[in-house]
Formats: sequence, C-alpha cells, structure tokens
Amino acid sequence: MVDYTEGAGFQYHLHTTPDIIGEYVILPGDPGRCAKIAAFLDNAELVAQNREYKTYTGYLEGVKVSVTSTGIGGPSASIAMEELYRCGARTFIRIGTCGGMQLDVKGGDLVIANGAIRMEGTSKEYAPIEYPAVADFETTNALVEAAKDLGYNYHVGVVECKDSFYGQHEPEVKPVGYELLNKWDAWVKCGALASEMESAAMFIVGGYLRVRVGTVLLVVANQERAKQGLSNPQAHDTEMAVKTSVEAIRKLILRDKATK
Repeated sequence: MVDYTEGAGFQYHLHTTPDIIGEYVILPGDPGRCAKIAAFLDNAELVAQNREYKTYTGYLEGVKVSVTSTGIGGPSASIAMEELYRCGARTFIRIGTCGGMQLDVKGGDLVIANGAIRMEGTSKEYAPIEYPAVADFETTNALVEAAKDLGYNYHVGVVECKDSFYGQHEPEVKPVGYELLNKWDAWVKCGALASEMESAAMFIVGGYLRVRVGTVLLVVANQERAKQGLSNPQAHDTEMAVKTSVEAIRKLILRDKATK
C-alpha cells in the first residue's frame, strides 16, 4: 500500500502510532464525547487529533486503554478500526446513540447489540451480504454484566444499521421511500431493537481482523412509540453507556490478566 503520509510514521487518518494506543479501545462517534470517556481512565491524555478522529489514552487496572472518536457512519468507523488495529488495538467497544424500534425500547434505556442488520454500504466491501454482522460473544457478555451491575435498564438484541439518518426519519419524501418504508416495517416485524449507523460495519471489520468488538447504545427516543401516540421520552446524556463500556473493558482486562 502507498504510504500517503510520505514517511511521517503515523496512521494517515488518525495520526496515531503504536506507542500511544492501547490494546483496548472505546469508540464513540462524537469527538466531543472523548474527553468525558477519558475522564474515567487514569492519567488520560489527548495523544492525537485529525479530522473527526480524536484520541485519548490512559490506564485502567494498570493497562493502557484508548478512546478514539469515529465520526458518523460505517466508512469512518472502519477506517478507525483498521488504523487502530495497525497500532496494536485488539478489543473495541462502540458507545453511541440509537433510536428505539420496539415499543418497550424507550428513551433512556441501553441497547447492547449482539448482531446488526447490514443495511449500509461499508460492510459490503468486506464480506458478501450473506455473511452476518455479529458482535463478539465475550465482549457482549461483559457489557451485559456491566449494565446489570450498574443497575441500568438494558435490552440485548439486533440493531439495524443504515447510511442515511434522514432516510430513516423522512423516508416518505425520498425517491426510494417505498423501499425504505417496506424494509423498516420488515426490521420491526423481525424484532430489531433499534436503529443506528456503525455497528454492522464494525462487527464485519472485527470478524475480518479477528478482534473483539461490542456495542452499547443509549436510546435517544422511539419513533414507533410516537407513531402510536405513546409517551416518547427523550434522553441525550450518554453517561450510562459510557460507564457500561468502561466497566466492560475493566472486566475484560481482569479476565485477560487471569488467563495469561
């Protein structure tokens, strides 16, 4: 592959190097959430920043852990994973937001994804569409245990991943609205818990790279509840998802130490 940094020695998009990246990484989409997450680590410092990618590195249980933002969608998330992998990262947890799809998935709940519907484009450039986007079992279990220990209301199941935010929220005005509406109806009937934009790509990239990937999401609201005239509380503070991801990483670190 061509070295587009022209010998600068860091990853082209993230501007990271192996010495500043931990084996464990928490991946928010929003760069603005990185400092909030890093505050839960010991001695965390901003170590790299370029484009939508902001990276902090600190310590948890004496082990180096990084926090890197991925921006919005599968393309930028897959770039982050590829370049972090090249810097030594092997365990990834996405934390973000989603919209509920089942009526019992309310704003303020957490969704822990064990699989994702590949209604996006990035994963198709890694694997045929027949290959499922599945979260790492061990990482998913750690997230479930963390949410349970913290006393949070959570759901575990499949999420739907798309490329267009407004295709979800205004499908009727889009030229292919008929397709968007029909597929949304199918995902709801199949039991998809929530809609988001990154996990399908990240699960597929993780499988290809043979690394652990998990996802925990804050439910912002639920448009299906709104359609039926039900109460539709909104939530925007991601602290529960952040704490769940940090405690899950802690559990994985301790287990990994015990098996070495």
